[in-house]
Amino acid sequence: MVRTRFPPPLPLGRAKQPVFRTYPIAMTGLFTLSPDAVGTIAADSKQAILDQLARRFAGVYGLDPVLVLERIEERERLGSTGFGRGVAIPHARLLGLPRPVAVFLRLEAPVAFDAADGMPVSMVFGLLSPESAGAAHLHALAAISRMMRDEAMHTALAEAPGAEALYALLANVIDRDAA
Repeated sequence: MVRTRFPPPLPLGRAKQPVFRTYPIAMTGLFTLSPDAVGTIAADSKQAILDQLARRFAGVYGLDPVLVLERIEERERLGSTGFGRGVAIPHARLLGLPRPVAVFLRLEAPVAFDAADGMPVSMVFGLLSPESAGAAHLHALAAISRMMRDEAMHTALAEAPGAEALYALLANVIDRDAA
C-alpha cells in the first residue's frame, strides 16, 4: 500500500492553490485506486450512474466534474461500456491527468446500462487515463476486465458488506497482481 496525495476538488469557477490530503491507496503500474473512490450508490438510470461516477472521480482525485462527465459520455456514445455479467467499465482519457485513476461503485439495485449481454449492471469500475496513455490505458482496462471476470472476485464484491470490505478486496487483488 502506498500513500499519495491528490488535491481536494475545487468548486467550479474557483481558481486557487489546492491543499493536498494524504490517502493510503492501492497502486499498480497500471492505475491508482483511493479508498474514497470505492462505495455503494443508489441510481435509477445509466445517466445517474455516470453523473455519480464523474462526481466521485472529481471529489477523490481533484478533477473537474463537468469535464470528467463530458469525456465519459463522449466515450459512451461510441458504444456502451456495459461489459456483461452485471458489470460496466466506463472509461475515458483526460488531458492533464498524471496517471490512470479508478473508481469502483456497487449499485444498491441493478440498472439497465445497454450492456453487451443485455443484463442490468450492479457494479461499475470506472477508469480515467491521461490523454496520451495509449497502450497503458488498454493494459489498465484489460487488468480491470480480468479482475471482474474472475467468478470468485465477482461474488466477493457482490456480497461485501460495505465500502471498506469492497476496497480491501480490490486492494488485495491490485497489490497481489502488482507483485
